[in-house]
Amino acid sequence: MSVRKDRSPTTRTLPHIGSQRALDRRHFLRGAGGVFLGLPMLEAMVPAFQSRALAAASTGSSPKRFFAACAGLGFHAPYLFPEKEGLDYQQTPYLSKLQDHRDKFTIFSGLSHPQQSGINGHASSMTWLTSAKRPGLAGFRNTISLDQQIAQHVGTQTRYPYLALTSGGSSLAWTSNGVAIPGESSPSRLFKAMFTNGTEREIEAEVERYQTGRSILDTVLGEAKKLGNSLGQRDRDKLDEYLTSVRELEHRLQQSEGWATRPKPSTQATEPKDIQDKHDTISKQRLMYEMATLALQSDSTRAITYAINGFNHAPSNIPGVNTDWHNLSHHGRDEAKINELKLIEEAEFTAFNEFLTRLDSIEENGATLLDRTSVLFGSNLGNASSHNWRNLPIIVAGGGYRHQGYVAHDADDNTPLANLFVQLAQRMGVPTEEFGSSTAASIRGLG
Repeated sequence: MSVRKDRSPTTRTLPHIGSQRALDRRHFLRGAGGVFLGLPMLEAMVPAFQSRALAAASTGSSPKRFFAACAGLGFHAPYLFPEKEGLDYQQTPYLSKLQDHRDKFTIFSGLSHPQQSGINGHASSMTWLTSAKRPGLAGFRNTISLDQQIAQHVGTQTRYPYLALTSGGSSLAWTSNGVAIPGESSPSRLFKAMFTNGTEREIEAEVERYQTGRSILDTVLGEAKKLGNSLGQRDRDKLDEYLTSVRELEHRLQQSEGWATRPKPSTQATEPKDIQDKHDTISKQRLMYEMATLALQSDSTRAITYAINGFNHAPSNIPGVNTDWHNLSHHGRDEAKINELKLIEEAEFTAFNEFLTRLDSIEENGATLLDRTSVLFGSNLGNASSHNWRNLPIIVAGGGYRHQGYVAHDADDNTPLANLFVQLAQRMGVPTEEFGSSTAASIRGLG
């Protein structure tokens, strides 16, 4: 979940061609309070969540969903990738944890984004769902993440356009202007947002916030129209991009105002209690997967991301693990460290398997929730020990695809991971033939 507070975004001053001097942005937003210039700020006026889509409820149709989870410390490749391609691949230690769903997922190797060397060894986590190059280095500006492109297309159909979840730290979600979206790490807050109705006064206040936001947009659009006549062509192009974003937001605000007065879905699930042991990493993952399942099942949203961030401590409640996780990921081929790391990563795959089982147990109009949900699971690091961002571990589960077991793309000349993103976006109904660094609209092995 992302609940963004008002904050001052970093914005660039638009050059005023007519006078050959910088234009004061307060002039541009005159009458709007001087706070809603940047698109990221404007997007922050929309709550991170919306509820069950009325169209789907009334027609009995089953919408498609998208879920993506990235493990920031990677997975030890020899325990993950099989030696042989195809449906009859020999089981590996990690894939054995997913044996119950062998016919409902495909594991890929030989995929990556180009030019992911960044400001530090873990910088590629910022671009796992965007594919922007050179993360964090001079001149870097991130681009829209896959979930946000999907949310732009289907987000108005649910109470919450997207959920940006995290086990702690940053999320995977980035706006169309390349601004990081804060992540939600509290399952209890997430549960309340999805299923607890506000008081009458709270609902009135929420509607009032939407109406105020729309009035501000009216003022901004009026001022921008006046300003456009005095700008040069390049600045008019930039302004057109800005106005397009404002109009999109205006439409989303209109949708959100309607959701504010509609009851939230009911659930028989009990409100969860957040895990108090900050080192109990696996229990936190399990609980967040449960919340994600409830969100998809209740059609509270159709686009979810989950950043599984590793930490500089030993995960608790995993027998045999006594060394901090980050240290273990940099094992340098030390067998003792690899053995401990294996215990952590096997526990992660067990938790992920439970998530797939839960989705596959929920029937929905002749199919399961897993069949309706494209699940993307993997990491931004192919070899965490050396911070290598090539040959990434990528699993696609569910989604109604014809899964093909293990598909090995070229380990040296990797296929762009963004090619897969195009397919995932298209399945969600996004009319696109490209995304980020894609070179094609599909990848071998996903039909």
